[in-house]
Amino acid sequence: QVQLVESGGGLVQAGGSLRLSCTASGSIFSISNMGWYRQTTGKERELVATVSSGGAANYAENVKGRFAISRDNVKNTVYLQMNSLKVDDTAVYYCYADGIITWIELGATSWGRGTQITVSP
Repeated sequence: QVQLVESGGGLVQAGGSLRLSCTASGSIFSISNMGWYRQTTGKERELVATVSSGGAANYAENVKGRFAISRDNVKNTVYLQMNSLKVDDTAVYYCYADGIITWIELGATSWGRGTQITVSP
């Protein structure tokens, strides 16, 4: 079973920075895309940023220029550097991976449990 484990969440003041990390564990051959989504209570889960195995990244418009996504394919780890944080960035952030190839699966999608980011005024 593939598991995604997030770290780096917490409380930060507006204008500050945080870095999230997420590592996929299991007998993984490859992962197509990794990234981050976020969700606020009562709202839909929304894409924050993703990055392909080849390094192609896409970002939500409201985080462009502030957030940067990267990944280490050897470690099966994805990072999200968050700068100039705003109160509106407050949410539960979920790690995401798709196109996962393992010994027993052709492909799969996986989600982390989520980590809380709270940005105070």
